[in-house]
Amino acid sequence: MRELYDRGQVPIPNLLANARRQAEERGFSDFPIIDVDSHHYEDRRWSEIVPYIEDDQIRDWATSMTRRAGRGATITSSQIGNQEIAGRILRAGHQLGSKIEAEARADHHPDMARMLWAMDMMSIDYSIMFPTPMLHLSLHPAAEVEVAIARAYTRWLTRELLPQDDRVRTLVYLPFNDPAESVKFVEEFADVPGVVGFMVTSVRYRPVHANEYAPVYSAIQATGKPIAFHAGYNWHDQSLSQLNKFISAHALGFTFTSIIHLTNILVNAIPERFPGLKFMWVESGLAWIPFLMQRLDNEYLMRTSECPGLTKLPSDYMKDMFFSTQPMERVAPTAYMREAFELMDAENTLLYSSDYPHWDFDTPSVIQDLPFLSETAKRNILGGNACRLFGLPTEKRAPKTMAEIGAGYPAVEATAGLS
Repeated sequence: MRELYDRGQVPIPNLLANARRQAEERGFSDFPIIDVDSHHYEDRRWSEIVPYIEDDQIRDWATSMTRRAGRGATITSSQIGNQEIAGRILRAGHQLGSKIEAEARADHHPDMARMLWAMDMMSIDYSIMFPTPMLHLSLHPAAEVEVAIARAYTRWLTRELLPQDDRVRTLVYLPFNDPAESVKFVEEFADVPGVVGFMVTSVRYRPVHANEYAPVYSAIQATGKPIAFHAGYNWHDQSLSQLNKFISAHALGFTFTSIIHLTNILVNAIPERFPGLKFMWVESGLAWIPFLMQRLDNEYLMRTSECPGLTKLPSDYMKDMFFSTQPMERVAPTAYMREAFELMDAENTLLYSSDYPHWDFDTPSVIQDLPFLSETAKRNILGGNACRLFGLPTEKRAPKTMAEIGAGYPAVEATAGLS
C-alpha cells in the first residue's frame, strides 16, 4: 500500500473518506466552516522560497544548506521530526500523489491544490494556513536569519500561492526576535490580499510583555487585525529535556508556551495598554484554559498590588480573547468540557481548527457532535466567530458532494468510494 501511494497509484483521498462522509451526513454544506489553523510544509519548497531572500550571504548559505540536506529543515530547526510517527502517518508532509498533482487543478501550485483538496473533503470554506518547520525558526541563534527567511517566505506565499485562491488565507509570521523588523512586517503586509492578521510562534524566550514590543502591538492594533500566538514545543528546553518521550514533550510543551506568554501579557496589563488589540491562542487545546483562569484569578486576588494596570480579573481578559479548538481533549468527561466551554464563553470566543495534516488533526465533527452545545453555538465555533474576527464572507464555498469534488480532481473521483 505504501509503495503504491509513494508512486502516486493510490490517491490520498482514501485517508479523508470518513471526513467526507461526516461532512455529508452532518449537513456541513448548510453553513460556513472556517479552519483557523492548517499547516503548510514549506520545507519542500525552499528552492522556490530561498531566491526571495534579499541578503546575499544568507541566501547563499540557505541555498547551500538546502542542497546539502535535500530539504530545508536544517535552516529553521534543530528539532527531531516526530509528526509522522516513523512514517505511519501518510498524509503528513507528503504530496497528494503524482497522479492527482499532475491532473487536478493544473492552474494551481501543487501546495495550493493539496490544501484545497483537504478543505473540500472536510467541507471547509476558508483555511488560515501556517508554515510548519518555521514554527521553530524563533530558536535560530541569529535574529537576522529569522527576519530574512520569514520575509522571503511571506513574500513568496503572498505573491505566488495566495493569489491563486482566496479560500486560503494566512497570518503573517512575525520575526519577533527583532521588534523593529516586526513593525516593518506589519507595515508591509497588513493590506496584502490574503493576510488576515499576524502570528508569533510561541517557542521563544524573549518576554512578550517587554516595552520593546509596544510599537509592534500598537501597529497591529491600528490594522484592526488579530495577533495569534501559535504554540509549540522545544524538546531541548531545560524543563522539557527531562522528558524521554515525544508524547510527553508534545503534551506539556504546547500548553506551557501558551501559559507563559499569556500570563506575561495579562499580569503586565498589555490588554489595558492596547485595548483594541485582538489576541488569539492557537494549538494548545482547551484543558489549560480553566486552569490558568482559576490560577491567575486566585493569585491576583491575593496580590493585586503587583498588577496595578489591571482593572478586572485575569479571567475576564481571557474571555475577551480567542482560542482555537485543536487538539481538543475529547476524552474528558462531558461535564468537564461543558464547564470549560462556559468559563471561556466558547460560543463567542472559540474557533475551530483542524491542524491538518498533522497526526492529531480534528475534523469539524469534533464540535458538531458535542451534545451540550446549541446549534447556534456549534455554527459560531465552526465558522461564525472566525468570520467576524477575520471579516470573512459567510457564503458556503466548499463543494457540497463528492461528485463536485471529483470534478475538480479527476484522479480522486475513481476512488471516492474507498475507505
